[in-house]
Amino acid sequence: MITFNDIQIKFGNFQAIKNLNLHIKEGEFFTFLGPSGCGKTTILRSLVGFIKPTSGQIMLGDRDITNVPIEKRAISMVFQSYALFPTMNVYENIAFGLRVKKASKAEIDLEVRDIAQKVDLKEEQIFKKVSELSGGQQQRVAIARALILKPSILALDEPLSNLDAKLRVQLRNELKNLQKKFGITTIYVTHDQEEALTLSDRIAVFNNGIVEQVDTPKEVYNQSKTEFVCNFIGDINKIDQQIIKNSRLKDFIDPNKIAYIRNEKVSLLPLPSTDAVQLKGTIVDQEFYGLYSKYLIEVAGGGLLKTIEKESGLAHNKVGDDIDIYINVSDILQY
Repeated sequence: MITFNDIQIKFGNFQAIKNLNLHIKEGEFFTFLGPSGCGKTTILRSLVGFIKPTSGQIMLGDRDITNVPIEKRAISMVFQSYALFPTMNVYENIAFGLRVKKASKAEIDLEVRDIAQKVDLKEEQIFKKVSELSGGQQQRVAIARALILKPSILALDEPLSNLDAKLRVQLRNELKNLQKKFGITTIYVTHDQEEALTLSDRIAVFNNGIVEQVDTPKEVYNQSKTEFVCNFIGDINKIDQQIIKNSRLKDFIDPNKIAYIRNEKVSLLPLPSTDAVQLKGTIVDQEFYGLYSKYLIEVAGGGLLKTIEKESGLAHNKVGDDIDIYINVSDILQY
């Protein structure tokens, strides 16, 4: 569907994108994930046509769109701020693209009402000012305005970043449902790892203008290919050399490599695995989060590890308790 071939983007002497090669399948929900300034928005804007690559080729199917004008790419974009027109009502906002294309009044009315219904905007809402709508409704207007042009691709640049946490989760679910309903190829830019893991079919993790890993959310999280991806995605323990040296871990892993393990994979219960290693320790700190508690454990012989325990009402672990913890060697990531 979309292929980036040897894409480089420079701004003066600064190289924002360094030789990007990437393929996105038709109908995928594909996310560009990474910290601020890593190049993810730059590559999205090059796909839409706002930025011309310094070198390389962008293909849409078998069509080279590298130098094709924005309006001829059949790509619609939803911006971080939604970029709705405040002086227009909802109907006028949605109809804008068709009016620019000089569609007939009857066609515009039919299309606006149809797309509004598909994104769950009620009849009485489409004649309101956009300022009278909730954040979720405004998002649906922005998406409706993008979809009414029947694009082959929908590009979204951090569309949830300005919302509070609860609304962000709600709209995340709505966005995924809309994407499934329309089956449209969707390119999503975010710095939020939870958003990326929840929404995506596949994720490209960006760092300093290069892609460190392209994979499914599960693979990116559980089998992080690089140390950067490992540290950027989720909470993780760097396993102290003292812990390795003073335990059976030294018999299973390379002592010359840096070792990591996800917090939740440090278990407070015995593991039924033949490659499980038992460690003894003392709880030195506890943080309560409602659904779970996070413990900081000082391992006997030196070193600290964090672990998570689901709140079940049965756990009574507290600071000062001596406990056993268990690690599956196969859960350790090394670089």
